Amino acid sequence: MITIWEKEIPGWDSQIEQRVPALDPYLVKTDLPVGAFVVCPGGAYIHKAKHEGKDVALWLNSIGLSAFVLDYRIAPYRHPAPLSDARRAVQFVRAHAAEYNINPGKVGIIGFSAGGHLAASAAVYPLEADPTAADLVERVSSAPDCLILGYPVISMERFYHQGSRDSLLGPDPEPAVVDQMSLEKHVHGQMPPAFIWHTADDQSVPVENSLMFTSALSKAQVSFALHILPRGRHGLGLAQEQPEVAVWTDLAAKWLKQIGF
Repeated sequence: MITIWEKEIPGWDSQIEQRVPALDPYLVKTDLPVGAFVVCPGGAYIHKAKHEGKDVALWLNSIGLSAFVLDYRIAPYRHPAPLSDARRAVQFVRAHAAEYNINPGKVGIIGFSAGGHLAASAAVYPLEADPTAADLVERVSSAPDCLILGYPVISMERFYHQGSRDSLLGPDPEPAVVDQMSLEKHVHGQMPPAFIWHTADDQSVPVENSLMFTSALSKAQVSFALHILPRGRHGLGLAQEQPEVAVWTDLAAKWLKQIGF
């Protein structure tokens, strides 16, 4: 595991028993620099689903991309701790691109369920590069170069997942914070191309989350691909046990080639 915070961790609470935010690398062995993804497993901001971490990283390796599974802060930590970790993770990979044989212009982020909310948050609210920063990681932008979301939590206002909202924002959040983290309301034209997939009958995170997000992308003229599969439970990950849903990985791989990733 690679610790992403070299000095003080913003919002760190020594009374909370959690690991320091870190990346678990899965690197492709190649002579030329490759693209890479920060992987954000889901888990309602209260745990992290293993099958949405390592399994996804190995799939990315199989299509020639390196991957870094992010161990981000979860409840009882609340916003903005997870977002701080996700932005830092993208910056860290980009700043250390030469060390890991990564193309610094091809650093994406992928997330599932609440991890999808985290990945999308990193795309909506990136940190700009600070060329004068003493910290080398802060000298590069946290803006991902592409975005992949699987059955993502998007809104904290409509069609939201109660568990994710409570874990991230608390039981009685301020209206301004609810608005801020309802990502469909804050999509902008500087966001990277996005690939989103969902199942139409998802009983945990309604498909409207993906529909609202892609509608906002369309209005902002951000390139995207949206795939709604008819049936499939929430949290399928690579969906290997359900072939009609597992096609999303082939579709995503083709899309990544189309965008030059």
